[in-house]
Amino acid sequence: MIYEIADKCMNEVEKLSDSWEVYIANTELIEVESKKDVLSFAKEEIESGVGIRILKDNKMGFAYTSDLDKIPQTAQKALDNAKLNKVDENYEFAQASEVKDVKGTYDKNYENLTVDECCEFIENIIERSKENKCDITFSGFSASKGEELILNSNGVSIYDKGTGFSGGLSVNIEKDGQFATAYDYTSSRHLDIEYERLTDDVCKLAHDSLNPKAIETNDCDVVLDYYAASGLLSTFIQGFIGENVLRGRSILHDKIGEEITDSNLSIIDNPLLEGAMGTTKADGEGTASKETVLVDEGVLKSFLYDIYTANKAGCESTSNGYRGSYLTTPDIGPSNLEFKFKNEVKLEEIDNGFLTTSVLGAHTANPISGDFSVEANNAFTIENGEITEGVKKAMISGNIYDLMKKGDALKSEVKQKGSFIIPKLLVHDLKVIGL
Repeated sequence: MIYEIADKCMNEVEKLSDSWEVYIANTELIEVESKKDVLSFAKEEIESGVGIRILKDNKMGFAYTSDLDKIPQTAQKALDNAKLNKVDENYEFAQASEVKDVKGTYDKNYENLTVDECCEFIENIIERSKENKCDITFSGFSASKGEELILNSNGVSIYDKGTGFSGGLSVNIEKDGQFATAYDYTSSRHLDIEYERLTDDVCKLAHDSLNPKAIETNDCDVVLDYYAASGLLSTFIQGFIGENVLRGRSILHDKIGEEITDSNLSIIDNPLLEGAMGTTKADGEGTASKETVLVDEGVLKSFLYDIYTANKAGCESTSNGYRGSYLTTPDIGPSNLEFKFKNEVKLEEIDNGFLTTSVLGAHTANPISGDFSVEANNAFTIENGEITEGVKKAMISGNIYDLMKKGDALKSEVKQKGSFIIPKLLVHDLKVIGL
């Protein structure tokens, strides 16, 4: 069906311009949720839509529709919008090139998955939470399948499909007048979400967070668990976004070739990584996916660009022009960010430290300077290589760019949280403020 839609779109846009792009997306979604220990929400939906961009006289126009009977009107609207925009010679569509196959992005088990089976996942979480003596505040499970086709007047024709599954759980616990909460989520391209592990880990975190103690303000080794690390790294990665670089909103804009992190660390944006959540044949513009080394043993090597910003910067797109849906035009973003450390530090090697599982307020960090001050959540002290008491209230503050110059990997499993593929991070001499 998607190719039938494509033929219809091409017939219309070719009447209007010699330079055009058609983006077609079909998505299927099953989503179930519980509030407390009651299944409260379940839905199954299918959505299809088309986004059309037309380039006319160096002016770009965009329009979209979910009504496949209105493709002619949508194409005309894209042309009309182009006429209203300013001339900009940096607009361009992707050139046809060899596209590499990607592996591990589609699970056929989705095709036979039912809403009832998804509800069973939630019911299992509810029962296991009760066994762990925790009260659920929220749990959720979602399964999705997406397919997209990108065509343009330069001969690009790329079809891709993928599946995604995720589960999340938030609990609280009250015991002897003490109260604690905990949350985590997990995601996969495959229907292999382990509800037992997710539930046990979240409930254990809540139990361990009971009877927290106050701590004094000090500078010490800080372990950022996956969720906490991904929150702070979201600010760090903004410095690599091409648009921020070009507008002078990145502290890294003039530091290509300079050491910006510990030499122990390399960072690679890898949209070809087997089975990862951001893996895809091409970005949302039809630029064939390719690896981009951002940091090589501490040295800044590249930024992330789509076609437009790459043209402005006088370089090539790094295949990072992604779309959230057919409703939007491409925007710069990472795919799978691999944080590779040459060396690891064992927990047993930390004499005096602090661990935080998550942070509150990461969105308030200054994306230009990198300064942050966030509340540590589900935090613990580390003494003589062991995680000991829970911490009542604390803040951690510093600068994300300085932090990356003195960071190591804690010896731990590597996980994907959002775009970040990371171990637990160990940061030296970070300020912890007791409250």
